[in-house]
Amino acid sequence: MIPLRDDIPHRHPPVVTWLLIAANVGVFILQMTRAVTLDRFAAVPASIAHGQSLYTILTSMFMHGGFFHILSNMWFLYIFGDNVEDAFGHVGFLLIYLLAGVSGALLQVAVAHNSAIPMIGASGAVSGVLGAYFVLYPRARVLTILPIFIFIQLINIPAFIFLGFWILLQLLNGVASPRSGGGVAFFAHIGGFAIGLLAGIIARAFRPRRGLRYTIR
Repeated sequence: MIPLRDDIPHRHPPVVTWLLIAANVGVFILQMTRAVTLDRFAAVPASIAHGQSLYTILTSMFMHGGFFHILSNMWFLYIFGDNVEDAFGHVGFLLIYLLAGVSGALLQVAVAHNSAIPMIGASGAVSGVLGAYFVLYPRARVLTILPIFIFIQLINIPAFIFLGFWILLQLLNGVASPRSGGGVAFFAHIGGFAIGLLAGIIARAFRPRRGLRYTIR
């Protein structure tokens, strides 16, 4: 399933969302020019588990393994990030994004602590945005491309179904994935999503009116 847009207009310019997208794209360009390299800035679970190169937990969040990798992450951030930024404000949104990315990376390290395969990507951080959106805007509608055999169907799916199905896939793939690392870091997605869920629950409990109103168009 590929999301095209949601039906919630943002109330304020999502400045941090735009800046994060720009930062990720900028780093990706630097990767293409070899100014940013895996051996210096990617997170290696075995090294992190031994307390080495801890800074790579942050730097690896802005690196990507290819065009499709960065496109998918930034597209999800673009669609869902603006409303979450509305709910938490610029600084709060940035903190949640970074905390989700760090937490997701650490959960992946805990699961694959012996892996020497470099880990990169903003997926854990973006998953945190999705987790917060899941709690704050469950009734929003997400216009989605749904391939059915050889046919392409456009359908509006409630956010709690779209994101619930997404995280279920991460859980199933995470359980089935090898603990040696490599491939997709599903547990980084799960860890990041959990942080977003927690942030969303706290926001609903203490600021129930902020960021939850929207009009359907």
